[in-house]
Amino acid sequence: MSAANTDIIQMLNPSDCFTLAMDEEIRQEKMPGSLCGFALELSGTPDIEALEQRITEFGTRFPLAFASLQQRGKRYFWCQREQEHPLFYQHYNTHKIDEVIFHKETVVRLLNHKQDRETIPPVEFHLISSTVKNTFLMRWIHPFCDARGADLILKYLCTESLDARKRFDLPKLEPLVNTQLAKYKWWQKISLFFKAKRYISKLDNLQSIIHADTSLTPKRLNFNTYTLSLEQTQTINTLARQQVGLTGTSLYYVGCFMRALHKMNPKQAGEAYCTPYAFNLRKNKALSPLLSNHVAPLFAQAPKALLDDKAALLEHLKQQNMQTIREKFDYAFLPVMWAASWLSLEQHGEKLRNSMRTGTERSSFWFSDIGHVDLSNNSFFGSDITKIYHLCQISSPPALAFLSCQFNKQLTFSYNFIEPLFTQKWIESLHKNMLEELLTP
Repeated sequence: MSAANTDIIQMLNPSDCFTLAMDEEIRQEKMPGSLCGFALELSGTPDIEALEQRITEFGTRFPLAFASLQQRGKRYFWCQREQEHPLFYQHYNTHKIDEVIFHKETVVRLLNHKQDRETIPPVEFHLISSTVKNTFLMRWIHPFCDARGADLILKYLCTESLDARKRFDLPKLEPLVNTQLAKYKWWQKISLFFKAKRYISKLDNLQSIIHADTSLTPKRLNFNTYTLSLEQTQTINTLARQQVGLTGTSLYYVGCFMRALHKMNPKQAGEAYCTPYAFNLRKNKALSPLLSNHVAPLFAQAPKALLDDKAALLEHLKQQNMQTIREKFDYAFLPVMWAASWLSLEQHGEKLRNSMRTGTERSSFWFSDIGHVDLSNNSFFGSDITKIYHLCQISSPPALAFLSCQFNKQLTFSYNFIEPLFTQKWIESLHKNMLEELLTP
């Protein structure tokens, strides 16, 4: 290793390059890059001293939290900084403005903070406090970790037992994309590569429907969150099981969201709704919160002609998903991701986003379903957690992301959207459509 590279901690793996390419796409639109967040709303003020000690311990266990993302030649690396930055910040409502407005606007400001990729901290923790409300926000950047990794960071902070916390660690193996690829012979890798290419070509036969007003310039990310009642959540869970099966809940959300969007403007230009989702290579029990973007991009797509028949739409999405598993399209993306990691970020992002047939945006919206969030005792340093939601910057178009999770047996939906391509009023109408779709047999 040359003297110039003695500060290198870790090279990005192929999946990290995938998320970094999306960071570049977002930055090209003069937005802050691929910033993400998990927010916990708390019933009271947590034990701040104990929280700060745990965050300090986290930084000691995982020094990558203090790293800097740097380009060396054609590749990107996590590198040591000359000086460590703070990990924990507190924000107080000193101007006595409306508490709900103060908390939301502080989160919005932190998610829209623009900073060079080389200087922005990989992760920060923020406690937003007012008289009767507290919000704990973890903000991170792709490719530091994925949503599953962020969930594990929160679990680490919430785990009281030191022995249990010691079980959280960095992966001991090489990147899982490489590990999985090593199982195939060279000719099988070539076959997988062309299988993935055919998969994308088939998707690109239909032009995606985009609801964003793309004549406008992106200004900032905003979000609306809605927590459903226990009764609503139980009804939705029952309907999802009946219509898509035990393992197809995410497909139920996707299908209902497509129909909710279609109701906003049935005559919207385009031929199909298409949304990316992540195939995760990690084992369910893995406790590696960082360097864990072990995902491949897959897509759920439905032609406009199916949208009026909910049962037919959900059956189509189910069959599409079964075919993806049967044909191993998820693994077919591994050699593509490995090859794409050698492209420039501009080339990589363009191939991810743009349809090969039309050259237009491939995705109608972004989607992520965290599933059940399980934090020990549902408390956070002596304060009960009352709500959880997550956030992400988005490329525009599509300028819209639908994120879901379930906590304390209640669903929370987070609609992330870029203003002025979408408006608050439009999102409120969309949510009404979404509730009607989810709750109607």
